Amino acid sequence: MKRSFTLVCLLASATGVGLTTSPNCAFAQASSAPATPAAPAPADSTAGLSAAPAVPASAKIAIINFQQAVAATNEGQRNFAQLRVKFEPKQAQLKAQSDEIDSLKKQLQDAGANLSEPERDSRLRVIDEKTKSLQRSAEDAQNEASGAMNDMYQALAQKVYAVLDTYSAQSKFTLVLDTSAQQTPVLWANGSSDITKQIVDAYNVKSGVPPQPAAGATAPRPSTTSPSRPATTTHPSTTKPPQSPQ
Repeated sequence: MKRSFTLVCLLASATGVGLTTSPNCAFAQASSAPATPAAPAPADSTAGLSAAPAVPASAKIAIINFQQAVAATNEGQRNFAQLRVKFEPKQAQLKAQSDEIDSLKKQLQDAGANLSEPERDSRLRVIDEKTKSLQRSAEDAQNEASGAMNDMYQALAQKVYAVLDTYSAQSKFTLVLDTSAQQTPVLWANGSSDITKQIVDAYNVKSGVPPQPAAGATAPRPSTTSPSRPATTTHPSTTKPPQSPQ
């Protein structure tokens, strides 16, 4: 999934442009012949049309840190905690491999000049092979974790977005901007326009998932890609790969 897309949720807008046409002007051609009456101007093409709706004097705009909202929900906290537990064995395995390599390097360093050249070369080859194996294992673990993180985020983001959509429509927002993207168009905003907490609270009520225990690490910042486009509205799209297990 690619990263850093800007969320611009256009939830409601009402603009109209009135079309007017000017009657054609008729001119009489000067001649010595008796003047003839000018042709009547054509009827106005806009006659009978209802007045165009007025453009709203000011738009009602809100901002949201969508990534933070998804991760801060009770369901997000629970899901990310479950994901950490799932990858703990893999993290322990990678750490064991890393510790073994560090130990071999220390043994080689401590041996110093006491080792013969063939023995030193042999130990260096072993360290190199184990290092490459660790790198491959770490890459595989990263890819697996990234895929699991993205899948989990996608599923939850869809549901959080539905709450955002409903809340924004009820609040009659014209525009909702996402500040979590690196290229966010928001340069400054009044704090009262931030609806991140309101969306988190509304989703928690809807989901019914209880708060998670405070113990333990905070949920990792999710990699965010856009959930599938709803039928009639736009939706958030931001991607950030999760950190690889250490």
